[in-house]
Amino acid sequence: MERIYVIPLRDVKRVPRTKRSPRAARYVREFLQKHMKSDDVKLDSSVNEKIWERGIQKIPPKIKVKAIKDEDGSVSVTLAE
Repeated sequence: MERIYVIPLRDVKRVPRTKRSPRAARYVREFLQKHMKSDDVKLDSSVNEKIWERGIQKIPPKIKVKAIKDEDGSVSVTLAE
C-alpha cells in the first residue's frame, strides 16, 4: 500500500522553541502510525533533514511525505516529490 500525506505541523509550534524539531519528528511518526495502522514506522533521512533544515526552532508549517506499507506491516517514509 502506498499513500501520500500532507502532514500539518502547526500544532507542534505550541511547544517551547528549543524542542520543536525533535517534537515534529515524533509527531510525523505518530501521525503515520495512526493513519497507516502500524507500529513499525521508519523515517527516511530526507524527512529528518527537511524538518531540521532551518534549525531546531523554525520547523516547516507542513510536510509532504510518501508512506509505503510492506507485506510484514512495516512502513517506510520518504519525502514526496
